[in-house]
Amino acid sequence: MGAGNASDLSKFFLVGLTNELQLQPILFAFFFLIYAVTVVGSLGLLVLIVVSSRLHTPMYFFFSNLSFIDFCYSSITAPKMFILFWEPPKMLMRFFSGCQTISFSGCVVQTSCFVIFAVTEFFLLASMAYDHYVAICSPLLYRILMSTRFYLQLVAASYAVGLMNTVLLTSTIFHLTFCKSHVITHYSCDISPLLKLSCSDTQVLQLLLFVCGGFNVSVSLTVVLVSYTCVFMAIIRIPSAQGKHKTFSTCASHLTDVSLYYGTMVFVYLCPTSEYLLGRERLVSVFYTVVIPMLNPMIYSLRNKDMKETVGNVLKKTSQFFPLPIPRFP
Repeated sequence: MGAGNASDLSKFFLVGLTNELQLQPILFAFFFLIYAVTVVGSLGLLVLIVVSSRLHTPMYFFFSNLSFIDFCYSSITAPKMFILFWEPPKMLMRFFSGCQTISFSGCVVQTSCFVIFAVTEFFLLASMAYDHYVAICSPLLYRILMSTRFYLQLVAASYAVGLMNTVLLTSTIFHLTFCKSHVITHYSCDISPLLKLSCSDTQVLQLLLFVCGGFNVSVSLTVVLVSYTCVFMAIIRIPSAQGKHKTFSTCASHLTDVSLYYGTMVFVYLCPTSEYLLGRERLVSVFYTVVIPMLNPMIYSLRNKDMKETVGNVLKKTSQFFPLPIPRFP
């Protein structure tokens, strides 16, 4: 492709995960199953929190927003079900149709949505860590410190930071000149492979990306680490082993999610990259854009007593109209 401004492009070509034809039916079934589980789990958890009055607490409000982000994450790179895209990459349908293109406008929207959801999740996880800190270290002041107004402000601030990152990064990226190739060595419009297509000087943008990513990770992770340091100190002071286990179990799900999400994000965006690691980056990015959104509803619900009791109550009410066997949760 000859040199030209990004606005002159009509579409990009996506390499995808593999060009092996024999693997495409397997990948189709694999990602279709993952996406179906993600949609059912995320939207099911979201609806359950909305309709159940006993779950109208700050912790479950954070869960509901995390479920919404998980659904949006998977919908960005999965089938053509996310209405914001003009021509998404159709990860699933591409395995059968061979279509590997995405329009320039679709690439802009996909990158923008990815940035806002990724950054928002960083600060939502930090807000959830602070919520655990207040609940465990200052239980008598919990209703005062985590008032409705305050936790709504935390969630709104998380989305606001994500939006600011989106405006700053995507507006800069798509003012570059793309003259090297139409081909994006990825299965979606991600920032790193897009930079490799530009013949402009990207050093300033790479520095901006590193600064924004470093700020988002360092600020949110600092909140998480400080919160859990105080939580662990409080757990140590609990006299009984049963009390320590019960208290720690309330944080285990969130700690698992934090470890998975921060670990994969730091590996992809803040570690030095090379041609050798490009394929590995794609696999890791599949993990945080597709696999983690599928796992989160399970992580937060399977070990949650209130959630299991609420599901049981809903199933009991449903069985009055549709007689079905009611599963017993351990």
